[in-house]
Amino acid sequence: MANLKLTGVRKAYGSVEVLHGIDLDIRAGEFVVFVGPSGCGKSTLLRVIAGLEDISGGTLEIGGKVVNALTPKQRGIAMVFQSYALYPHMTVYENMAFGLTLEKGKPKSEIDGKVREAARILQIEPYLDRLPKALSGGQRQRVAIGRAITRDPQVFLFDEPLSNLDAALRVQTRIEIARLHERMEGTTMVYVTHDQVEAMTLADRIVVLNKGNVEQVGSPMDLYNSPDNLFVAKFLGSPSMNILPAKIESAGATTRVVPEGGSKVDLPIATSGSLQGKPAHLGIRPEDLSVTEEAGAPFRGKVVLTESLGEVTLVYIDNGRADEPFVAKLPGEIAIERGTTIGLTARPEAMRLFDEKGRAIRSQMRRAA
Repeated sequence: MANLKLTGVRKAYGSVEVLHGIDLDIRAGEFVVFVGPSGCGKSTLLRVIAGLEDISGGTLEIGGKVVNALTPKQRGIAMVFQSYALYPHMTVYENMAFGLTLEKGKPKSEIDGKVREAARILQIEPYLDRLPKALSGGQRQRVAIGRAITRDPQVFLFDEPLSNLDAALRVQTRIEIARLHERMEGTTMVYVTHDQVEAMTLADRIVVLNKGNVEQVGSPMDLYNSPDNLFVAKFLGSPSMNILPAKIESAGATTRVVPEGGSKVDLPIATSGSLQGKPAHLGIRPEDLSVTEEAGAPFRGKVVLTESLGEVTLVYIDNGRADEPFVAKLPGEIAIERGTTIGLTARPEAMRLFDEKGRAIRSQMRRAA
């Protein structure tokens, strides 16, 4: 078991700084997922942890030991790459055993035992004598994971391992990785992905990165339900959270907000009077919206597009902002014609409020508690 601790970790390529002083504690045995848009620094951060990139500043500790100057092999980590990185001329068995054969004095019987145990865990025993070209993408990825398992690492690093697989194989392999974490209790896993489903289903905690900075760290549902800012609110969720410009009409035990093009909404958020009259942003998840016939619906607009997905129907509403359509996720059996004007409502407690700079406004009473 090993924890990871990053303190002020920076990475620069010449004058271009990619990571801006990352502070992060990853507990031993934890499954942590890095997410963020392309270019946010998540893969660079993983490579820094692996020792494949030098640290420009700060310290990295693994198991309480500073490892800045250690090689990848000395760090006790194993990495699974997006591209599998298998030797095409070696069999599955040879690929999985290769790293162990480089260790002087390692008995062949011990190597064989580790390879066959990893193959058993990943259900690839029938393929041990095959070459990689005779395997499917999912099987190749399991071999790459098996090669990592044989090393008994303190920390597993995964760099978008499922991005080359089709949808069905991604689901299957994601389940296998979750089971692997359960079997290898005590092994720390750090996983990079751009796929929100992978992040939400695999992670104990998610680290949201943006432009080389950590935006928020927390459990999947904490981040989904209580985003710290607009970036996190919009990044997690598909379709993303609807964000409307708004004005705070009154503050106090409850906060009255007037969204642009909508009706007044009283939110169960206790705020100070200093916010009264200030501009803000009102956030509503698409799945929290429902159709209402009431004349005073908080949100109203013309339907410009519907997408029936079977279980749900996505309804896109013209809210005068072509770059950010208002989206409602409604029951699949609902029938709404394009061009129809509808009213939408949501429970006040399901709405989120952000200030002019995009920071979450939460009840001062909850913060004080």
